[in-house]
Amino acid sequence: MAALSAWWRKHDRAIAPYLFVAPFLVLFFVFSIYPVLYSLYLSFFKATGLSSWQFIGLENYADLLSDRRFIKSVTNTSYYAAASVFLLSPLALLVAVGFNAGITRQLRGLYRVAYFVPVITSAVVIAMMFRMIFDEQYGLLNAMLGNVGIEPIPWLRSKSWAMPAIVVLGIWTYLGVNALYFLAGLQNIPHELTEAAAIDGANGWQTFFYITMPILRPVIMFVVVQAIIGSYNLFAQPLLLTNGGPQDATLFMTIYLYQVGFQQFKLGYASAIGYTLVLIVFTLSLINLLFFGAFRSSEE
Repeated sequence: MAALSAWWRKHDRAIAPYLFVAPFLVLFFVFSIYPVLYSLYLSFFKATGLSSWQFIGLENYADLLSDRRFIKSVTNTSYYAAASVFLLSPLALLVAVGFNAGITRQLRGLYRVAYFVPVITSAVVIAMMFRMIFDEQYGLLNAMLGNVGIEPIPWLRSKSWAMPAIVVLGIWTYLGVNALYFLAGLQNIPHELTEAAAIDGANGWQTFFYITMPILRPVIMFVVVQAIIGSYNLFAQPLLLTNGGPQDATLFMTIYLYQVGFQQFKLGYASAIGYTLVLIVFTLSLINLLFFGAFRSSEE
């Protein structure tokens, strides 16, 4: 014991930090690293339930290429992701520019709170709220459209309207927080640059496109990558609104993964879907990082 005490007194300062972080590392490995690696292992097996496992190599991944429902889920998810990048993000930038201009500056704090509320609201609550809004007979949206002479639209029962309804829900949920990201970037642009541009004869559009947009490039990159990741991980809202219907019109990759893994108990095939989802998100995110020059040196 004396020898152990002497050894501890000699090394306690070097070992103590590792003891403090050990609980986090153990939990992180057990609940994060191990499941990720184990699911990769599972993806190479034909595994149904907890028994009858058979190693099949890359067959699960090959089967995905001919799986009609999987391809439909990729198409639907990519549709939503495209709307998030090319519709939601520009709208958020437009809102941020409005926040940052003129009379709205006086109410900027109120706007920040109001537009951040959807982000901290439960996805279940949001889905239930929009289920009532999209109701064909008694929904608020159809009531408003009826006031201008438009017939009720079966938002959640129509193959044509179900995905646009999910997009509308996404815009309402994430418009505010993305606008706050852009607003933070706009507030960090030195006024001297815009004033110098005005003195040189640049109009508002020229100042926006040649000064504001280049300076906002890191923020735009962040918002776009976040939109891609969030879109391909969307689950609760379409599940509760439509459960992937009608006729797989809103079948997202996450919903299909859930159905295969937790309803059909095809754990190997579900793991392959999950890793394909990771590969798609990683590839698209990397393309955007390259497009926005995230890996260029600051001297270039």
